[in-house]
Amino acid sequence: MHRLLMLLTLVLPISVARGQEQPGLAAAAERARGAWFAHDAAGLVADSPRLLVQLPGADPSAALGPAQAAALLADFLATAQEVETTVQAAREVEPGRGYVELQRRYRIAGTQDVRTQSLLLGYRLARTGWSLVELRVVS
Repeated sequence: MHRLLMLLTLVLPISVARGQEQPGLAAAAERARGAWFAHDAAGLVADSPRLLVQLPGADPSAALGPAQAAALLADFLATAQEVETTVQAAREVEPGRGYVELQRRYRIAGTQDVRTQSLLLGYRLARTGWSLVELRVVS
């Protein structure tokens, strides 16, 4: 029992400190992962004031409002069936600016081939928490 308490004393402060490095960014990454996997484009961009979107084969968009961004992403997702979406990274790159990388495995409806894409999400810290400001889909 004494050894267990000593181990917890050593490990707990490390895990707590890691959790404080990006307050809320890991939660924002998990919300984005879940929304993408569920094809909930409106939920993904709901807290975004304006959003730059870059999809494969297209130039980056001008900053879009949440409704326009959701419509664009919903159209992009319409023919895909998600197999798995995972958080690869979530880190604050400078004060108030965060970066999340998701990896998606999906198949085009009617096929069995599983494809992989990376999603690069840029966040800014606002008064209400982390807000998505940029989304790039990279093949």
